[in-house]
Amino acid sequence: MNKIKLTITGCFGKMGQQLVKSSRGARNFKLVSVTEDRLVNKKTSGLRPQLNSASAFKNANVIIDFTIPKCTLEVLKIASKLKKKVVIGTTGFSKKEENLIKKYSKKIPILKAGNMSLGINLLMYLTEIASKSLGNNFLSKVFEVHHKHKKDHPSGTALMLGKGIATGKNKDFYNLMGKKYLNKKIFPYSKKINFNSIRKGEIVGNHKVLFSSGKETITLDHEAFDRALYSEGALTAAKWLMGKKPGLYSMRNVLNFK
Repeated sequence: MNKIKLTITGCFGKMGQQLVKSSRGARNFKLVSVTEDRLVNKKTSGLRPQLNSASAFKNANVIIDFTIPKCTLEVLKIASKLKKKVVIGTTGFSKKEENLIKKYSKKIPILKAGNMSLGINLLMYLTEIASKSLGNNFLSKVFEVHHKHKKDHPSGTALMLGKGIATGKNKDFYNLMGKKYLNKKIFPYSKKINFNSIRKGEIVGNHKVLFSSGKETITLDHEAFDRALYSEGALTAAKWLMGKKPGLYSMRNVLNFK
């Protein structure tokens, strides 16, 4: 079997470096190029980073992007012209940017996930089921903890879980989104979905979805200990995407959750 030719963007970021490391040990992949948003005079895995461009992407079958929304949209613009498949792990998109991604997915296969972990995607599935089953008698909120270097809050995963709550209630997530707290010891439930983000130490990731009726509380919880689970999930997604037509896919498709 021919190896899948891979480009990793943001190669010197935390996830970029983890992806480079994981791709070296993956027998189905060959890393053909890496990019950064500025010229960097050092190599990673024997490759010198390029700027995002047609020449950087031309030899790739799949591009994996864990960067920032502005960079991701730049990558998608080039990839759509070259008809390259893209796996997106970037988070923090606005509603307008989400719509742009949908537009690009009509031209190329895109797999986008706020989190590439099997466990988190199972948690998302269970969140939808719990939200639907519990109905309006329970209020809900989302709590997450990440390392002190993480810039966005709430995390993409927390927002993904919030969307799971909204989906379970058959309501629009953006209409249900409540307040976004940072580094609060406690935060309230409300009729909307409130979020609390803690940024400390080198914690890989901890997410909780809480439902409360006032008489009882139900907590769905996931804790990650190794960043490799995200990069390995992204490689699994890239391999799965190889045979797909243009469209917008998620890890749910990869894992075949109904």
